Amino acid sequence: MDAEALACAETVFAYHQLHHQPRQSDVLIVLGTNDTRVASFAADLYLQGLAPQVIVTGGMAHENDLLATNWDRSEAEVFADIMLQRGVPEASIRLERRARNTAQNISYSKLLIGDPAPASILYACKPFMPRRVYATHAVEWPEVPATVATWPCTFVEYCNDELPQDKILHIMLGDLQRIWVYARRGYAASQHIPPDVMQAYRRLVELGFTQHLICEE
Repeated sequence: MDAEALACAETVFAYHQLHHQPRQSDVLIVLGTNDTRVASFAADLYLQGLAPQVIVTGGMAHENDLLATNWDRSEAEVFADIMLQRGVPEASIRLERRARNTAQNISYSKLLIGDPAPASILYACKPFMPRRVYATHAVEWPEVPATVATWPCTFVEYCNDELPQDKILHIMLGDLQRIWVYARRGYAASQHIPPDVMQAYRRLVELGFTQHLICEE
């Protein structure tokens, strides 16, 4: 990837992050994805004593798209196994195995928890998801305060052999587009998108990073 594309990628990646500091909360909700580092990060949050109970949410991974995995189980089950291996007690973990998108991660977790609702929530997600999670939470569960945590890194630091730069950039641009498309559809709260972020997005689209984009309404 050339220097121009990398610079644009870093701009978009930085926008997705909110830099929330993890806070003591009633429940830790772990959002499944194709990146198992999220499960390890969430286990660390639990072991630091930041929440007494954990909801791991995620259904079978998307088929035939950039988010697909070779797992034969739900994301929730794969993530829960990792967290158990890292020392999180089985009694503290509950699984939500149906969700196929961010809104369902939140709404199905809300149903699983039931009443009484928690007084506060700590989400754990991959580094280019915090803004979408926070905006979606504002629609799906606005009455409960939430913090969205991830580990600090740059775009280059995040990518690896399993999740290479080209693949992540396609996914990340699609997630950025969903921020304004889903806000228009009422799925998420509106977010300000600075001009430099939109400029980086448009340039990366021109360069062909379009595989995860959706048709706008």
